[in-house]
Formats: sequence, structure tokens, C-alpha cells
Amino acid sequence: MKVYVGVDTGGTFTDFIYWDGRDWKVLKIPSTPDNPAEAVLKGLEELRKGDTPLDIVHGSTVATNALLERKGARTALITNKNFEDILVIGRQNRERLYDLHYRRPSPLVPEELRFGLDCRIDYKGEELKPIDPEELKKLVEKLIEKKVESVAVCFLHSYANLKHEKEVEESIKEKTESIFISLSHEILPEFREYERMSTTVVNAYVGPKMSKYLNFLKEKLRPSDVLRVMQSNGGVISVETASKEAVRTILSGPAGGVMGALFIGKLTGTEKLITFDMGGTSTDVSLIDKSPKITTESKISGIPVKVPMIEIHTVGAGGGSIAYVDEGGALRVGPQSAGAKPGPICYGRGGKDITVTDANLFLGRLVPEHFLGGKMRLYPELLKEPFEKLSQKAGLTPLELAEGIVKVVNSNMERAIRKISVERGYNPEEFALLSFGGAGGLHAVFLARALNIPKVIIPVNPGILSAIGMLMSDVVKDLSTTVMLKESEATLHTLEELFKTLEEKLLQEMEKEGFSKESVVLERFMDLRYKGQSYELIIPYSEDFRESFEREHERLYGYRHEGREIEIVNIRLRAVGLKDKPSLKELEFSEKINPDAFLGEREVYMNGKWTKFKVIDRDKLTFGNKIDFPVIVVEYSSTTLIPEEVVGEVDRYGNLILNLS
Repeated sequence: MKVYVGVDTGGTFTDFIYWDGRDWKVLKIPSTPDNPAEAVLKGLEELRKGDTPLDIVHGSTVATNALLERKGARTALITNKNFEDILVIGRQNRERLYDLHYRRPSPLVPEELRFGLDCRIDYKGEELKPIDPEELKKLVEKLIEKKVESVAVCFLHSYANLKHEKEVEESIKEKTESIFISLSHEILPEFREYERMSTTVVNAYVGPKMSKYLNFLKEKLRPSDVLRVMQSNGGVISVETASKEAVRTILSGPAGGVMGALFIGKLTGTEKLITFDMGGTSTDVSLIDKSPKITTESKISGIPVKVPMIEIHTVGAGGGSIAYVDEGGALRVGPQSAGAKPGPICYGRGGKDITVTDANLFLGRLVPEHFLGGKMRLYPELLKEPFEKLSQKAGLTPLELAEGIVKVVNSNMERAIRKISVERGYNPEEFALLSFGGAGGLHAVFLARALNIPKVIIPVNPGILSAIGMLMSDVVKDLSTTVMLKESEATLHTLEELFKTLEEKLLQEMEKEGFSKESVVLERFMDLRYKGQSYELIIPYSEDFRESFEREHERLYGYRHEGREIEIVNIRLRAVGLKDKPSLKELEFSEKINPDAFLGEREVYMNGKWTKFKVIDRDKLTFGNKIDFPVIVVEYSSTTLIPEEVVGEVDRYGNLILNLS
């Protein structure tokens, strides 16, 4: 027997979901930002039973925080002579066209640690100028002298010939084993040197910290325990792979949430979902149309990261987001957050700034005695003075201020959802909103109404759905290469040969992850564009790839170029290793709600007046129960607000389905 555990480290709480073969159980403990491993290990010890081994999937923010906070390794860059400043030059497009004060983020590698070797390989992979061994030897000595911790190696056209990058790696390893080495042909074997260099540098920058963190965790676990890490692409990988390719874990937590939403969507028979994950620090939104959308054009803190990731849009709007009045007298919320320490004022940990959580409590939408299953006390009495003070500054009453805070944060999140739906050519009215995260249930219905979304799904334990998604994810590895084929050259035979080369390499890597060739599912994709275009669309491979490409091009941009030649820029292969997963048990049917589910009534301020809401314990609900509005549904990891004109019912797996009239 094993205990299956999903662990998601968040800004405020570290979430655990585990299944012991009979029952599902959950645990939330405060995160330890100074050392995230402390909270993880504490939680694992709390849920461990005797000698039973743990099968753990972990979504880590270590790489993310190292990048966002600029606390990564002392990193050097080695590239071709006279190309050392590609990292700074980047692309010509301006991020904020009308911001006169905009400055690009400073590069992760300072000028004095960017080095060029006088060598060259051309786009065909032919060596034009070899590396001078003496020049390379002096460079390695310089790296040691400057106390470099990590090196990113990125030569022009290394995707076509890896010879020079391997020579640099061998030379460094001959001198020292203490320097972490990241090679661009291993991380991203594709053309466009800026994005490839940026991604390789990010991997080198966060790799040592991630490697140290994961190895520390593994050492503290028992030999019989299994530890895997969630990736940004919706799959999991081994500790060894995650340590070497940490850039693939940058969005591992949010990706776990999307995979959890996909799992719940399948259970409810819903193929089209907009996922809404509102946590303590931020809100992550994504779109699922039968499967999650994958992108290779992500930017983290303004820095391009081109490895495949689930397309997730993040805004600084969470339960801990701080409300304030700006210089123009307007009420604002976020992106600054109170975080885990000190947290919202009502947590009683010394917080001084009003947050979204404080506003919800002030309006009666949170039930203090049932917050976190009654295990964490809230202090509504601490809110009176701060709300009076800020309301005077805003020219509002305290209740108007609190309701205004909720409306502002809802508006911020609505814009985020429009960005991943309307701006991508999707109509939100055709989707269901799947809400999760600790704070999501308090805002989901209002967002659905604003976007004309007809249905909201609240899964069981919504505050820890990201952790559930990690448990339900398979082992996934992506591999790509640049081929630059004209449509006339891309015969089915040629493409088959190119894919076979990738398959051989990827199947070898999956064997290292513990999967035989027979147990791996392979999925093929191609990056296609019209000749003359600068960017591509990722399309599933098919014999009629032209029609697939043009159909997607028309959906996104509203037109197609009939008869114009198409180019195949990159080919991609995804390997999926199906792993053992726990199952959800179905609930017994009952139309009648258990009388013990009713916990009383509570006055809630909404639309300028106080209204009586029933309070219901979600744990006492079962399949077939219908919930009359207005009601507050409380559970361990979240609170759901069901206002007037919304009908709720419980499905066979305990999901709360809210139908908006």
C-alpha cells in the first residue's frame, strides 16, 4: 500500500491532499516563505501513517520565486564572440507603448559575466570555425576566478549541431564539478537565438537553487518514498529531471490547478472550461477546450521563457491583495499582497493593511467560526478602525468601501478572464467557470454574471484543487527541434523520419523516468506559419495539416490566405507516461438535505443592504441535494457564496454545480 500525496506550495498556505486507499483527506498549513521545505516536511510528517511509503507529487514555487525576487545563482553566459549582448538587445517591440518611463527588466547575467568565444556553426549545422582550446581554457579559469555558480551555454545554431556546447561543458567539468551547467540544445533546441538564450539563462539562474531544494527534500524523506515534481506543461517529472531542467517548473503550481480542473471537468461531462484559481496572493485563469491550451511564448516577470507551458494568465488579485486609495483618489486593489506574514488584518498576526479577505469578512461573507474548518480564528473586531480610517480617505462609508474593494478586485479578475477567452476568439457564454482556490468561491458567481457564463462548478475542497491536479497528472516530457521545411518539401515520409528521430530520443528519456516504450503515449505537433510570417501556430500533426492550420488561423485572426505557401518551422513530440492515480468515490443519492448541514443564519451586506443568508456545512451534503439561495457554503479549504437567483445542486462526486438564471 502507498499513500498518494499532492503538495502545492502557495504564497499563504501549503496545501496537501492525500489518499490512503480508502479515504481522501486534506491539510492546509501556513507556508514558510524563508524556507518552503519546512512547511512541506511538517505537513508530510503530520499525515504519515507508520511505515507506509508516500507517493508524492510536489508543485514548487522555488524556481518561480528565485526568478521573481532575483535571488537565483550567480550566473555567467557563454556564447559566440560579438553576440554577448543578445540578452540585453532582445526584441524591438515595446511592452508598454505609451509608458514614457518604461524600462526593460535588467538581464539576469551582468555584463562582466557575459563571455564570447570566437567560434561558429552555421544554420545547416556545419562547423565554420572551431573552438580554440586555449581560449576556452582561459575562459573556464575566469569563471572559477569570478566565483560563478552557474553557466548558461548558448551558441548560434546549436539546435543543428551541439558540438561546441558539449566541448564547453566537458572543459568546465574537467576543471570543476561545482558549477551548474545549462546547455541550450538540451533546454530548447529551436531557432530564434534570443528566446533560446533567455530560456537557457533562466534555467541556469534558478537551477542550482531548485536542485538544492529538491535534494534537501529527498534526503529528509524515507528511501521507500517517491517524490516527483509538477511541470508547467501539466505533467510531472522526476527530481533528477526537475533539478537539471528547473525552468520547466516555473508555473508548476498553477499548472496543477488547470490539470485538476480538467479532471473535474471530465467527471462532470464538461469539455469547455474557464478555470479560475483565486488564492491568497494572485489569481490564475486559463481556458480548456477539451484540453488545456499550451503556449511557448510565455514571459515571467518580463523575461521570455519558451518551453511548453499551459497558457495561464496571472493577475495580482488574491485574498491577501491590499486595498488603497491612489494619488488621484481612486480605490485600488493589488497587486501588492499581505502574503503569509503578516497576512490580512483579521488573521491577528500584526497585519495593518486592509485586504480582500478583510473586506469579505467585514461584509459578513466569511463565517469566522468556520474558517479553515474552525481551526484558524479570525478577528472581525480588528477591522473597525482600519475601515473607518481608509473610508474617510476614500470619501465612502466603511460598508461602501468594503463592497467597493470586492467590486474592484472582481473587475481586475474579469479583465484577466476576457484576456484568455474573448481576446483569443472564444465566447465565455459557451464555457463553464470552474472556480477553486481558497478565495474563489466568494467571487465566482459575480464573475460569471459579468461574463454571461451560465454555469459555475465548485469542486470538493476547492482550496486544494491544485494539489489534486498534481496527483491526477501523468509523467510528461516534451521535445522539439527546428526543421524549417517548405510545404512542398514536407512529404509524409520526410515528416515521419523526422518524428522517428525525436521518438527514439524521447523514449530513452521516458525509460529513465521509469516507463517502458509500450506504456508511453506519443503525441505529435507542428509549428506552422504562412511563408513570410514571423510567428507560428502549434497544430496537432495530421496528414491534412494545411487545413488544420488554416482553420485555427481563421479562428484566431479572422482570415486565411488561400493558396499561400506554408512553412513547417518546428516539430514537437510529447510523451505521456500513464501513472497510477487514486480514484474518487461516488456519493449516495438523497434529495433531502441532512438537517445537521444547517449551521444557522448570517447577515450579509450585498447591493447596499443587509440580507439573511443560510450557512450550510458542505461536508454534510450529498449527491442529489438542491440548495436554495441565498446561502453561504462552508468547508475546510474554502467558502462559497451563493447569492439570489442562483440554484445549486450536488453531483455524484460532491461537486457543487451552480446554475445562473
